[in-house]
Amino acid sequence: MKSITVISGKGGTGKTILTASFAALAESKVMADCDVDAADLHLILKPEILKEEVFLGGQAAKIDKSKCIECDRCLDECRFDAISENFVVDPIDCEGCALCYHVCPVEAIEMIHSKQGRCYISKTRHGHMVHAKLGIAEENSGKLVALVRKHAREIAERENIEYVIVDGPPGIGCPVISAITGASLVLAVTEPTVSGLHDLKRVVGLANHFGIKALVCVNKHDLNPAYTRQIELHCQEVDAEFVGKISFDTVITKAMLNAQSVVEYQPDSSVSEQIKSIWQRVDEVARTLP
Repeated sequence: MKSITVISGKGGTGKTILTASFAALAESKVMADCDVDAADLHLILKPEILKEEVFLGGQAAKIDKSKCIECDRCLDECRFDAISENFVVDPIDCEGCALCYHVCPVEAIEMIHSKQGRCYISKTRHGHMVHAKLGIAEENSGKLVALVRKHAREIAERENIEYVIVDGPPGIGCPVISAITGASLVLAVTEPTVSGLHDLKRVVGLANHFGIKALVCVNKHDLNPAYTRQIELHCQEVDAEFVGKISFDTVITKAMLNAQSVVEYQPDSSVSEQIKSIWQRVDEVARTLP
């Protein structure tokens, strides 16, 4: 079983467009949407939920007023000012550090696990999909990403499925690190702009730091051919294989509006052929990896 994670330096570069098309092209796969802060793969794959799980990712303090002696120890020690003068904890301000729990002399404080999101195991027209939704203003998205990956890997191992294809979060932070953990390779999607090249350098650097092979493709390459060439040259410098270019085409928007991947909506279009070529190379490289 191989894990392929599609990432980018920022949102909106076309990760989900590619991932949805890979879902249609790969014969044996489980899909995992690890962009839990702003999941959107479900908009194209239209999953039917089979199993739902509450995600308990964090904790917040709660003061038992019947035990509290109002000694002010928790007020003095809380650096986040999450405890009011009435000795009530604001769950928004509480960071769950548990310092108040440890300093309370009468054990009037307990740490309550909070419901921070939900994880789903679903079926789609292309097979199983694992996805999740993080609650508004909630944290620990890296832990929720790890839960999504865990369920996807379990399905792949149980059913002897060849690939776990991951729609990763944007950037280089904790959710991305969690999404590429255990990946066989990453496909970095970028755009031919100054910021696109800058962000690409960061995500490829992240993959190299963790020893994960990085492939690169450019979306909307024909909008700035000169910068596309710069990106290709940078890939040569950092030993990241450049695997293809995708043209700017309204067929992509029309496919999304029709809740389909591009290769389903217009399988013979030039964009579909470009995506098929990228998947063919990704598949070839993945098969050579241990």
